[in-house]
Amino acid sequence: MTIEQILSFAVLAGMMLLFIWGRIRYDMVAIIALIVAVAVGIVPYEGAFAGFSDEIVIIVGSALVVSAAVARTGVMELVLQRLSPHVRAVPAQVVVLTGTVTLLAAFVKNIGALAIMIPVAFQMARRSNISPSYFLMPMAFGSLLGGLMTLIGTSPNIIVSRLREDMTGVPFRMFDFTPVGLGLSVLGIAFLALGYRLLPPRKGAASMNEALDIKDYITEARVRPESEVVGKSLGDLNKHWDHEVKVTGVVRRNHQRMAPLPDLVVEHGDIMLLQGEPEALERAVKRADLELEGHGTIVESDDADDEVGSIEAIIGPRSFLVGQSAGRLALYDSYEVNLLAVSRSGKRFTERLRDIILQTGDVLLLKGNLNRLPDRLKEFGCLPLARREIRLGNVRNAIVPLAILGSAMLLTALGLVPVAIAFFAAAGFMVLSGSLTLREAYDSVEWPILVMLGALIPVSSAIHTTGGTELIAGWLSMGASLLPAYGALALIMIAAMAVTPFLNNAATVLVMGPIAASFATQLGHTPDAFLMAVAIGAGCDFLTPIGHQCNTLVMGPGGYRFGDYARLGAPLSLLVVLVGVPLIILVWGL
Repeated sequence: MTIEQILSFAVLAGMMLLFIWGRIRYDMVAIIALIVAVAVGIVPYEGAFAGFSDEIVIIVGSALVVSAAVARTGVMELVLQRLSPHVRAVPAQVVVLTGTVTLLAAFVKNIGALAIMIPVAFQMARRSNISPSYFLMPMAFGSLLGGLMTLIGTSPNIIVSRLREDMTGVPFRMFDFTPVGLGLSVLGIAFLALGYRLLPPRKGAASMNEALDIKDYITEARVRPESEVVGKSLGDLNKHWDHEVKVTGVVRRNHQRMAPLPDLVVEHGDIMLLQGEPEALERAVKRADLELEGHGTIVESDDADDEVGSIEAIIGPRSFLVGQSAGRLALYDSYEVNLLAVSRSGKRFTERLRDIILQTGDVLLLKGNLNRLPDRLKEFGCLPLARREIRLGNVRNAIVPLAILGSAMLLTALGLVPVAIAFFAAAGFMVLSGSLTLREAYDSVEWPILVMLGALIPVSSAIHTTGGTELIAGWLSMGASLLPAYGALALIMIAAMAVTPFLNNAATVLVMGPIAASFATQLGHTPDAFLMAVAIGAGCDFLTPIGHQCNTLVMGPGGYRFGDYARLGAPLSLLVVLVGVPLIILVWGL
């Protein structure tokens, strides 16, 4: 190996370790990798920022704006809400919900498609008196499958298309992904309609009018001087509350933290951290005459429609709440919203409510003016776990964004306009037509993803220009020399699947795409099939809750544990490999 190859591999290995470590967000990891690559000389100074002018960045950003405008119409949500009361059997409900999300994800950002349908899934679960965990994970997996069907379905497809253009001069077109993606989606939905039984009936969210059946809500309450629990031990309290509520911590008036031992005697002014179901917590607080710790008192106005109430919501992946604590955010002072409780799947909190560092997928119990709470949730980047009375958009005006999207797709499918131009223009027309405001358009762009792409493109190119990709491809070729052609293709798909949980899926394609193409060339095959295998492998992370935002989003409300994903995801991943490889060979040949 040359010095340049050793340095490029070192940068790649360091980047992957930081991704796996997870303490630094993926866009910052990409920035660090770019800075180091420039510092050691494998990326020239003049090419350091070439990635930010790359068409990939423009296409991904524009597709996100177009996706947000289409999702905002609420057409599919309205149709499904009218259809759902007539669908009674659970397998049929799984097909309807998962199929709808899968179809939407082909044209709308997959996490947006999932977010639109989550409240509908809760309604179906409540109506059928079953656990919503049977629906949420299949829907998350369906959103990933749907992204495989079109060029704009997921960012890996866009990146693979650009890689093919660099190698052959011709990019993948809008519906080149459809034959394989559609076949995998149909088979995936059929499997999920039966395979949902592999999931345990976890407790999840149901509706706004009924308290969530989540076992591990944490809230905190102050002991009043007149409270009946003053002078009682925590052991007595457990019996008094019929063991429905656990005391996970006690903070004294002098800020001294006390271990929640059974013989600890409660004093007035103590702040008790309470864990349990919302209804049980409410009963315990009222029965003991405790005072919920809040950041202010929300006063109802004289308007009869201004009602104060509570709502449950999931923290989305783009929420500014992620990585912040309630105390630091000062939600009441800034937004007149009180945080009453937090739930995180599989987590028992011992810190105070205001000190909990919030994460994607956490379920929050928020109190405020019910007329303003929907707007507040939108500002927070949270998704309601209840039926939304305010629609995402005006369904009557849906024809305009749908027509803009259809025009862009038709022009690119016919090869009349390049993808970057078509979708950049479509994003502009979405704003000009009023389908999105300018602020909503900017808010819909996932800037961390664009920064990551812009920073990683030069790093990926450096690995290629130093000969690193050919070297890795040579190693793979030696290992695959005894395999048939379909075995080599399966190897690339499985490798992409294995890497994706630790890298962002777009980063996986930037790293694996050139390697797969060189691998194919050394074996004497055309790169098309192998690039498709990378795109599918990178788009199908079904094994962990951390590899894709859609999986993370459903973990809290579905009540899932880490191992639950492999229960359903492992056989689905096997199905994708067993069916995907023959489909790719049938459509693209070798």
